[in-house]
Amino acid sequence: MSRAIKHIIIGLSAVLVLTIVFGGGLLVGAGRTSIADGATPVNVDLTAFWKAWQILDERFVDSHSSTSTATSTSTTEKRIWGAISGMTNSFGDPYTVFLPPEEKKNFEESITGNFGGVGLEIDVKNHILTVVTALKDTPAKRAGIKSGDRIIKIDNQETGTLSLVEAVNLIRGEIGTNVILTVRREGERDQPITVKRARISIPTLDTETRDDVFIIQLYNFNGNAANAFRTALREFIETKTNKLIIDLRGNPGGLLEAAVDMASWFLPLGKPVVIENHGLNKEEKSYNSYGYNIFTNQLKMAVLIDGGSASASEILAGALSEYGLATLIGEKSFGKGSVQELIPVTKDSSLKVTIAKWLTPKHKSLVDNGLKPDILVKAATSTSATLGGSESIATSTDPVLLRAIEFLKQKK
Repeated sequence: MSRAIKHIIIGLSAVLVLTIVFGGGLLVGAGRTSIADGATPVNVDLTAFWKAWQILDERFVDSHSSTSTATSTSTTEKRIWGAISGMTNSFGDPYTVFLPPEEKKNFEESITGNFGGVGLEIDVKNHILTVVTALKDTPAKRAGIKSGDRIIKIDNQETGTLSLVEAVNLIRGEIGTNVILTVRREGERDQPITVKRARISIPTLDTETRDDVFIIQLYNFNGNAANAFRTALREFIETKTNKLIIDLRGNPGGLLEAAVDMASWFLPLGKPVVIENHGLNKEEKSYNSYGYNIFTNQLKMAVLIDGGSASASEILAGALSEYGLATLIGEKSFGKGSVQELIPVTKDSSLKVTIAKWLTPKHKSLVDNGLKPDILVKAATSTSATLGGSESIATSTDPVLLRAIEFLKQKK
């Protein structure tokens, strides 16, 4: 293994700027150009909007109310929020949403409050609420929910018209209570699954050595991930092997900076890890390697991906693959590569706006496309992944892992 290492950086502290979070990237907005309060859009004719407002004021009668007025304070507020929501929805982007006061409050509580969850990472794919992954050792994983499951009902609420934020708010709730998720799988009947909410504690990574191959199974890119990954690499070096597997299956992502930090152990200083693209005629921003770069070309590396590998997982896997440092093995990744910024509209409401998309170093978009493996290996259909079962990713019968070990042992 000594020939596979250029130098070892002792005591290097990874500096994480905690701005981009939540897998697909939520930028909580310091440092951005402010938007002036009360600014009026130029060359926008709002005559039709105000005419519709006036018609509703004058003509609308609520058939379910004993009063005849349509202009109470609450109704006026609802119309304003509804108008903003309609305008936001017109962009056709499931990640760009308006958060009126109640939804903003729920969103903030879901991040910091004393609420329970089920351990799911969900997304909207092809306009359908879809499971990115069920996290390890969580109620959802134990209930047998899988990556790619389509959630068509939450309790009795159909999900077709729900925003992502609304769906999350329905799934979350008081710890110890149940939520019924009706899932749809290809070739199977719709299946209602009862999941008990709990406080979710997500592990960062596990390591093991098998057949002279060192395996890092990374579950997420949280605030501890970069340091944990560095520790795992030290452990790898101590094994004296030069064969490494990074298992990103079922990893929904997390902090961008963690992905950049991890890639930096394998890349020279200044090499782009991921590129932030803000659209036509706008300057791109490149997030570059910090240049730790401690391994030589003696290193043999494979990265495992599947439909639950999203966002930061795709950034790390894409960079290692495109620089020819790792072979991708498994199944196509999720394809989640956009960045959202949370911008206040009023003191009680906010807009979550897609402001950019991620590109790989070779300018391949991660949005929707995902990463295709170099070696396609389908995951085993496990009987333990039915209702009430639990499923270990790295088992002795895991065909993806076994194929990766075989590949590295045979690689020249």
